[in-house]
Amino acid sequence: NRINQVLPDTEEKTAEIQQWMSSVVSRLNHYKAQHKALLKEATTLLELALWKANLDDNEGGIIEQEGVRTTRGRRKRARKEIC
Repeated sequence: NRINQVLPDTEEKTAEIQQWMSSVVSRLNHYKAQHKALLKEATTLLELALWKANLDDNEGGIIEQEGVRTTRGRRKRARKEIC
């Protein structure tokens, strides 16, 4: 909105527009950096939550024997038996 206030009174419109565009690009870059930081934090929190949920799943009464591969079907049946 500042550009609309300045332009009618300015003789060097090109320089004023370039300065305004530069400030807009600068603000956009700042907001993009903030957004990226927030996304990184949210991604980390999600990964930790998924990791914890996976741990909780494995500790929920389903004991896997060492060296024995447990299939998804076995885990599902074991969960049903627990409930």
